[in-house]
Amino acid sequence: MKKIYDAVDRFCACHPSFGIPNLMRVIVIGNALVYLLMMFSNPAALSFLAFNLNGVLHGEIWRIITYIFYPGYTSAFSLMISLFFYYWIGSTLEQRWGTTRFNLYYFGGVFLTVVGVTIASLISGQYDLTVAGTGYVNLSMFLAFAALFPDAQVLLFFIIPVKMKWLGILDGALFAFEVVSSLLAGRLTGVVVPLLALLNFFIFIWPEVHYRVQRSRYRNSRQTIQFKKAVQQQQREKGYHHKCCVCGKTDTDYPNLQFRYCSKCAGYHCFCQEHIFNHVHFTEE
Repeated sequence: MKKIYDAVDRFCACHPSFGIPNLMRVIVIGNALVYLLMMFSNPAALSFLAFNLNGVLHGEIWRIITYIFYPGYTSAFSLMISLFFYYWIGSTLEQRWGTTRFNLYYFGGVFLTVVGVTIASLISGQYDLTVAGTGYVNLSMFLAFAALFPDAQVLLFFIIPVKMKWLGILDGALFAFEVVSSLLAGRLTGVVVPLLALLNFFIFIWPEVHYRVQRSRYRNSRQTIQFKKAVQQQQREKGYHHKCCVCGKTDTDYPNLQFRYCSKCAGYHCFCQEHIFNHVHFTEE
């Protein structure tokens, strides 16, 4: 998984202009237009937009992409709230990651959804299994936002402030419920597609979250230098505040010299700018 994440990093670095800028705006406008067409025509007439393996095998290749524009709600109000919410989430993720990474994440989820429905169709022999809309892709995007911005707050029902980390836990519970209920009901699509959406989430998000956890643990470990305490200790030394442990230079004798504390040494040891990266680390006895 980390190798895939590193490959994504390299691709993003080499192709900074790859992808569709403001992708969620395109998705939202596409969903709104299709919903308007559904209002003024028979909804079944737009079924050619949904993805199923049978249609693709008969040459309807466009279904691989057009299903993302199929609205997931029949109520205009619910659709409006949903589109606004996911536009906010998607735009924020694009600002955080950049256009290239966000496009890879979103279309990675779109591709894995197609793969999941194809696998379920081939195993069950039912080539008419259909997916319309990007429900699991959106839930995966929501989960990514909650992992990266756990303390961001949203107004639940426009009244109750709730942190994203709690909604992210609820989102994960919905994934688990969908998988278990589909497994019990024998709906293979409801098992494979959510799991692949979670796979997309872990490929892109888990290494970043893991790095943040490791960095937080390092900051809180006993090896981390508490700079305020170190400064107070040095200030108790007579005649100077900082003294290099290698050459003995002090900030009193050399006021223009910079002094730093080494985070790899055991205890609080100060070094001048000449020796901060050139000294033997102190270890515990």
